[in-house]
Amino acid sequence: MSNAHKTLPTLLWLAAVLAAGGLACKKPTQVAKAEPVGMVTPIAVKPEAQAVRQTLPGPDAQAGDAAEAARKAAAANQAANQAANQAAYRKAAQGVLKDVHFTLDKSEVRPSDKPILVAVAAFMKAYPQGRLLIDGNSDERGTVEYNLALGERRSQATLAYLVGLGVAEARLTTTTYGKEKPMCSEHQESCWAMNRRAHFTVPE
Repeated sequence: MSNAHKTLPTLLWLAAVLAAGGLACKKPTQVAKAEPVGMVTPIAVKPEAQAVRQTLPGPDAQAGDAAEAARKAAAANQAANQAANQAAYRKAAQGVLKDVHFTLDKSEVRPSDKPILVAVAAFMKAYPQGRLLIDGNSDERGTVEYNLALGERRSQATLAYLVGLGVAEARLTTTTYGKEKPMCSEHQESCWAMNRRAHFTVPE
């Protein structure tokens, strides 16, 4: 066998070895991973947007705010109505509430003054929310203690007459000033007669 024939198999074997070695050294091709179907990549929320979202009132808070606003509106409306009624009551009282006068050292209601109390009772029935303060007074003669007691009897007699006409006693309050609050300061009978009285006041 010639040398050429010996060399050919050797060359073929070497070529096969080199081919196999090249395949072993070749880096494998990297395949990109595919995103799973149906998944969405989350979007980062900025801190400012997150803070705004947290401060927004929820449905329950909004309902509570609305209820509180309605309550305040109702209270304000009620207060306004009460103030208007009280103003109307005071205005009407100016023409009705007249003093009741008494005889010297007496506390009985005089027949001539009973029509005044009838008008006061009708006024009180027309304004059922109204209240009255009745203060008893006397003229300057006599001691302070005596006139305070006499003023108290006069205010109580006036109250009793109004109650007899149908006015609730709870709406009436009495006090006495005796001779401490005279309407007239002259030292004569005409002036003293003016001071012997029961006076009506609409309380604040």
